[in-house]
Amino acid sequence: MKNKVRKMLGIAMAATMIFGITACGSAEEAAESKTAADPALAEESTPAEESTPAEESGEGTGAQEAADLSGSVTMAGSTSMEKLANAVAESFMEKYPNVTVTAEFTGSSAGVESVLAGSVDIGNSSRNLKESETEAGAVQNVVAIDGIAVVADPANTVANLTKDQLISIYTGETKNWKDVGGSDQAIVVVGREAGSGTRGGFEELLEIEDKCAYANELDSTGAVMAKVASTPGAIGYVSLDVVDDTVIALTIDHVAPTVETIKAGDYFLQRPFVMATKGEISEQSEAVQALFDYLASDEGKELITSVGLITVD
Repeated sequence: MKNKVRKMLGIAMAATMIFGITACGSAEEAAESKTAADPALAEESTPAEESTPAEESGEGTGAQEAADLSGSVTMAGSTSMEKLANAVAESFMEKYPNVTVTAEFTGSSAGVESVLAGSVDIGNSSRNLKESETEAGAVQNVVAIDGIAVVADPANTVANLTKDQLISIYTGETKNWKDVGGSDQAIVVVGREAGSGTRGGFEELLEIEDKCAYANELDSTGAVMAKVASTPGAIGYVSLDVVDDTVIALTIDHVAPTVETIKAGDYFLQRPFVMATKGEISEQSEAVQALFDYLASDEGKELITSVGLITVD
């Protein structure tokens, strides 16, 4: 009797196993059949790839680098470069919010002295560096080209001067506007102070260094503009980007000071805008290197153009 019971239990267990296997197989086949009939179900069953927070927000590598960059950049030097320096500082700090950029306007020579002394990161100079400055370790980094405009008071009737007439006026040989086609009026010769990059560039281009007879030597571009605008018979020289309708910009040998004539090389009164560093750019801090990279970028070039200057390439 016991043997008969054991035999019946064995048969029942075997039947249960066969049924389970068959049912499992049938379920898998049914699932495969359903998936084949609707491919969309296969896509739904595949786990979606997880996106990173940066991908979800649209932030790229550039935004991360901007967030990571920190520090400060200090500049000092040319008053003619004030417009450019302030625009660069504002735009760069907007792009790199953890970097502080400051600029002082003390004159080109003072700016180069400051960078050599290590008191600033960049010395702004509106002239080529002197041999003595480069020998001391200053590196000339030209970031833009500027024209030097010769300006007269708004009531002046002279519109053009030749290069020789301009030399004659600034060396004191010609003292009256009637001698160059104007009215009988004394010429008031206005210029910049010794050490000014604009003065250095102007005198060097005309080859009249240490030969000028100034009635007024002023310490900033803005002061020259104000003096010429308010003084009958005055003549002065300023950076092209600051010229406005308070003065008359004279043509030289019938060539007007414009971006186009400067690029073409037709207007000869032009000079470099230099951001000098002590040592090569690659030796400077990450923030300083990033600022030079910015100036060389398309965005930086647009900024340079927007303040009336000419890009170097």
